[in-house]
Amino acid sequence: MRRIGFVANLLSRNGIIAIIAAISPYRQVREELKKTSTNFIEIYVYAPIAVCESRDVKGLYALARAGQIQHFTGISDPYEEPINPEIICQTDRFTIEQCVNQVLHYL
Repeated sequence: MRRIGFVANLLSRNGIIAIIAAISPYRQVREELKKTSTNFIEIYVYAPIAVCESRDVKGLYALARAGQIQHFTGISDPYEEPINPEIICQTDRFTIEQCVNQVLHYL
């Protein structure tokens, strides 16, 4: 996550918009990037674990629940929700288009 943040910050400092879509489960790393980055906006793409599992076309959640995948975020590893993100996209309540419009409106 730090490497991704470093590259995004380099791009941002040079006038290029960088949108990063990454699983970033640890609050400390996100807060660190927020402090050291230019133009950092935290968008929390929220989905309850049951919704994530229902959308899992690769069956990774089932494998993680069966113990076949170790350190799987949300199952055997924690996910620390953001405390104060700028945007929360509630993907269990809104369509992709509505979430995109929410981000665009903020920008």
